[in-house]
Amino acid sequence: MPATTHRRRVIAHLSDLHCGHPHFVEEMLVQAIDEVNELDPDVVVISGDLTGFGFLQDYEQAKEHIDRIKCENLVVIPGNHDARNVGYLHFEDLFGPRNRVLHTDGMSIVAVDSTEPDLNEGKVGRGRYGWIRKQFSHPAELRIFVLHHHLVPIPRTGRERSMVTDSGDVLELLTECGVDLVLSGHKHVPYAWQLEEMFVVNAGTVSTTRLRGRVRPSYNVIEFTPDLVTIDQKIPGGGRERVISFDPSSREYRKYVSAASGWAPPGDDVKVVDTDTAQSSNAAGVGTGGANPVEDAARGVETGDSSEG
Repeated sequence: MPATTHRRRVIAHLSDLHCGHPHFVEEMLVQAIDEVNELDPDVVVISGDLTGFGFLQDYEQAKEHIDRIKCENLVVIPGNHDARNVGYLHFEDLFGPRNRVLHTDGMSIVAVDSTEPDLNEGKVGRGRYGWIRKQFSHPAELRIFVLHHHLVPIPRTGRERSMVTDSGDVLELLTECGVDLVLSGHKHVPYAWQLEEMFVVNAGTVSTTRLRGRVRPSYNVIEFTPDLVTIDQKIPGGGRERVISFDPSSREYRKYVSAASGWAPPGDDVKVVDTDTAQSSNAAGVGTGGANPVEDAARGVETGDSSEG
């Protein structure tokens, strides 16, 4: 193992920009990128759906915005919308390889293209399992796997029909590799799961109004030290709220109710946690390495939207 780095490291995680889509809001993306630049993150991850339809003009718009991000370590992969209309060729021309590996400052980040052309569902594929295992053999304090599609169903997104078709095998593989964190997008609904020793975190859409229920546009801010990993949701131009935090050694974790995720009912019976009070008793529940279930806070009931991300 490498020598432990004690300074705080920051990862910004954006997803589902959808440049060129009728629901794309350019001002939100501009605001989010300005905020990310102010954070001065160590790494920026963009987990797919840069475009609305995979057309060249959509990609050119996405490229113009992404080029404004001031971070040397930029990890970008395509999403299902980017693979439409043979758009993955434009991705390669403008952004390079569709699979990325980054080993930096105690972090190992392995990002794969999980798309299938013109399909909403995705696949990692057994042909890449050995390659993924090899990349995660690199010594690291924090191992992160990135893909566009979700590996675990996301609550309040309607009937599940567009996740990774080999998700069970992939989850087993990532567990064997000692992965700490899985980052994905696709459904436009932010959520976090704790699964065995691994934390699975889905991002919302950062810059569209294609939203379900009370969900708001957001992106994730991840900070970690050897003692604590925190994941917050940031609304472009709005507040920042804790989603989940965990001890990388013990895997003890705490999960929070977030307004951006749409989970908080419109009453006063659930308190929203911000970054200043994230360690208070407002948390939705506590778990220890998966041994105890999280006690969910009161949640309203909404009808799911069956449209895909």
